[in-house]
Amino acid sequence: MAVRVEQKRQFPRIPTQAAVRYQVRGSSEYNNTVADNLSKGGMRITDAHFIRPSTVLNLEINLLSKVLNPVGKIAWASPMPHSDRYKLGIEFVEVDPENSHFISDYIELQNGNII
Repeated sequence: MAVRVEQKRQFPRIPTQAAVRYQVRGSSEYNNTVADNLSKGGMRITDAHFIRPSTVLNLEINLLSKVLNPVGKIAWASPMPHSDRYKLGIEFVEVDPENSHFISDYIELQNGNII
């Protein structure tokens, strides 16, 4: 008997290796990492810093030749086995419409849906 797993994601994700710079809101420090995957509604990064869920981040995502600046919130954080690094799920909470369209077009392009 197959077990059905319900998908909670609202938007499809694609694998990516986009450079990301982030700042915890209220902090002056910036950190650099790479996004593992991306969707219109969020992304996953791998980082050496644990960031508590619900923490708000100012983001700079380098995608193709464009820098996107959404505001994100940590949705979940999970330690990586046998490592001092963490996988962090980020939900976009503020994205200007131009950046949102750019992300959607980028995902469609990566999926081969744009001619």
